[in-house]
Amino acid sequence: MRTLSKLVSASLIASAVSLATLTTAIAQTTATASASEKRAKNWTPPTHKIYAQVLSDQIIAAHPDLLNVTFHGVPPGLKEVYTMFAGSYPERIGNPDDPDDIDVITKGITIVDPRWHRARDAVKKFVVQLPLRDAAGENVGLLVLAYKLDANPGKGEKDFFLAATALRDSLRAQIPSYAGLFEAAK
Repeated sequence: MRTLSKLVSASLIASAVSLATLTTAIAQTTATASASEKRAKNWTPPTHKIYAQVLSDQIIAAHPDLLNVTFHGVPPGLKEVYTMFAGSYPERIGNPDDPDDIDVITKGITIVDPRWHRARDAVKKFVVQLPLRDAAGENVGLLVLAYKLDANPGKGEKDFFLAATALRDSLRAQIPSYAGLFEAAK
């Protein structure tokens, strides 16, 4: 009986060590996969705060129902380098744009995205991606507005679309030119 008890104990210890080793290996693999999923930045912002960042900061301050605001496009002097150049998450500035972002910029379409069934989003949100327009009404980039769903109970796609369009259109007078978005903030 003692031999059987020692054998069971040794087996349990070996299983625990194997489980610990397996858990460590899974954690390392997950960390490596997460690191490799991060894309390299495709643009480095200037060291000074740009005008678009001031606009982003003002919008967030004035609209508590927004989770974030981001500006996207091709920085002056570059060609086909679609990037986020200003926004609520400064650590994301310079991240390459996704294909849907590029579609809004190049095709002038608007995307109304309720983000249903997206488990990776920690906060439930409703995203509207619209062409950014300058004072002349020309499409000059992309404005992404993410609304907090809990701060907007009962609102639907039409409500978010109308709110986002009104906000975007209110910016036009403040954007004399696309290049001006990249100038140093005053």
